[in-house]
Amino acid sequence: MNNHHKIIISISSDIGFNLAKDWLDKGIKVSGTYRTKTDQCEELEALGAKLIKCDLSDIKSIDDSIRELNKLQKWNDLVVATGSLEPIGNFIDCDIDAWSNSINVNFISQIRFIHGLLPNRNLEDSSSPSVLMFAGPGTNNATQDYSAYTISKIASIKMVELFDTEITDTSFSILGPGWVKTKLHDSTIQSKDAGGSNYYKTIEMLGEDGKKCYPMEKVIEWE
Repeated sequence: MNNHHKIIISISSDIGFNLAKDWLDKGIKVSGTYRTKTDQCEELEALGAKLIKCDLSDIKSIDDSIRELNKLQKWNDLVVATGSLEPIGNFIDCDIDAWSNSINVNFISQIRFIHGLLPNRNLEDSSSPSVLMFAGPGTNNATQDYSAYTISKIASIKMVELFDTEITDTSFSILGPGWVKTKLHDSTIQSKDAGGSNYYKTIEMLGEDGKKCYPMEKVIEWE
């Protein structure tokens, strides 16, 4: 039995679920947060995962979740798998409160989680603890109609660089997996007019059962 403890923020996401299931199948202790309980969450709980309800748009909910997670065994790996493409559309047409909330969910709340959980990382193991975040499009061009999501991901890349420089006893990395078939893209499919040309690109990439997308099994090879 592996005695490592891994935490996944947004374990109910498709990447979070698949990572958790892979680790649980290997006998690794897994904890995580979810916003909406799904059949996948119940499947993970049946396999032994400890799940905590959390709304990443609510500071109190985040802080309560941090306190609950910090009561558990010290963690070896922390994965932040949260992502929301909304609001979709030109910046000037977006509701500014929804736009600001997207920055919170896609960046600030994730950093708040990392800040709150770092004190409970396992520094006694032979291998250093690790933190993984996920990047997105927009580093080399302007991703039209997704400004809040894009700027959050660019900020996350820089924050990982800062973490890695300032906190030398822990490994920080950020993965840009490209197109992966997940429910993250549902909001684009449901927002045809606002999504512009990216709507048609999404339909193309997710078609044929997502054969053009990067395979999920490759994403979860991260350890």
